[in-house]
Amino acid sequence: MSDAAFVPLKVAVLTVSDTRTEETDRSGNALVERLKRDGHELADKRIVVDDVYRIRALVAQWIADEGVQVIVTTGGTGFTGRDSTPEAVEVLLDKHIEGFGELFRHLSWQEIGSSTVQSRCLGGLANATVVFCLPGSTGACRTAWDGILHEQLDSRHQPCNFANLVIPGRGQHG
Repeated sequence: MSDAAFVPLKVAVLTVSDTRTEETDRSGNALVERLKRDGHELADKRIVVDDVYRIRALVAQWIADEGVQVIVTTGGTGFTGRDSTPEAVEVLLDKHIEGFGELFRHLSWQEIGSSTVQSRCLGGLANATVVFCLPGSTGACRTAWDGILHEQLDSRHQPCNFANLVIPGRGQHG
């Protein structure tokens, strides 16, 4: 960790689900709890049905919003017929974070074994906004946040982090 001051990021959380409500959204709420615990600000939180165009429209809106620096989605990354988050988001990304999915599946494998191969989570950068698409389970959200995002969204994390790519005036690794 660097001696520099912590810089809170503005994070939007999107739950993709045909059935969850604010009261039953354990995964989205786990992400909100973790981002606040780590000192970040909740920019927005929504639930949208698993529809490519609705997901894409909202994520695109957030990417264009200067008040959102990070987008974390949960849900819609599996292989069932309605799982469409990767298809909705991938076309919006300027750059893909190839290692994000690889590292997530490595961490997840330690918890759920070969079932992790069915995760199509992804990460990328679009318009100075970092975007992460996570599976819908609360456990997967905890794994991703605690094992990756906690450090990568902290501008003090060395030797590099994603925070310094979205903090105005930095635009590079710290």
